[in-house]
Amino acid sequence: MAKARFHKFKTISEFHTFRGLPRPEHPLISVINLADVKIIPEGENSILLDFYSIALKRNFGSKVKYGQQEYDFDEGIMFFISPGQIFRIEVKKDTPLNQSGWMLLIHPDFLWNTSLSKTIKKCEFFDYAVHEALFLSEKEESTILAIMQDIQQEYHSNIDRFSQHVILAQLELLLTYSDRFYNRQFLTRRISNHTVLKKLDEILTGYFERDNMIRNGLPTVQYVAETLNMSPNYLTGLLKVLTGQSTQQHIHGKLIEQAKEKLSTTGLSVSEIAYDLGFEHPQSFSKLFKSKTKLSPLEFRESFN
Repeated sequence: MAKARFHKFKTISEFHTFRGLPRPEHPLISVINLADVKIIPEGENSILLDFYSIALKRNFGSKVKYGQQEYDFDEGIMFFISPGQIFRIEVKKDTPLNQSGWMLLIHPDFLWNTSLSKTIKKCEFFDYAVHEALFLSEKEESTILAIMQDIQQEYHSNIDRFSQHVILAQLELLLTYSDRFYNRQFLTRRISNHTVLKKLDEILTGYFERDNMIRNGLPTVQYVAETLNMSPNYLTGLLKVLTGQSTQQHIHGKLIEQAKEKLSTTGLSVSEIAYDLGFEHPQSFSKLFKSKTKLSPLEFRESFN
């Protein structure tokens, strides 16, 4: 197999050249029919883009790597890559080029000074890991394809003063549907997702039982997500749909449980409990406790007397 290589693309034109495609018709946006892509360099390629990528793919014929794990994408899936993210593609020798689907590339400059420039940054699925791709039903795939093709049609039309506005409106619709379909994915995978909830509770319980808060501080969202092999944004998105609470709120909930137990069953001072739970400053602990329970730690303790 060919040696692993790193490729950084500052412009969409550079990426077109890399994939053996003609120059884009617009320097800041491109719609690519993946059936037209004839060149996928053999070997393992780490890729970094300075622009957004939204892809709908079938029969990719490659393995996409995230960390040390490999994921096969042979079904209709979407994944979203924001500028500055690194992903790796490994293509095996003699892999047939039978991939299909669409790829939309958008340079941040195309969104400059528009409301979508802020909206797209709030789309958490751009920060999801590769293995947290969006798996589409046939009906959902048809919806996304129709929007992609509308964007392509406008992209190939003569540029006029309406072109950017039309494409931006279609792109915003595409992002809205993607958000809706991710919400559906969180709901329809209830068995596996509720397993995540159980594992999350076990992770937090184990973390607090090991009394390592003094040494390591409070468990972070990043720590919990990495332990579950998820990206922080994907985990929070899943939890919000299932429970209405973010990962941080779940951590705080478990923390308050531990605090209540110590306040009601031990003679430790509020400061000692705060330090035991990983707080550097007792005031921070008291403020969080009151925000969650409407009582100060001392008021809560007195309620048991």
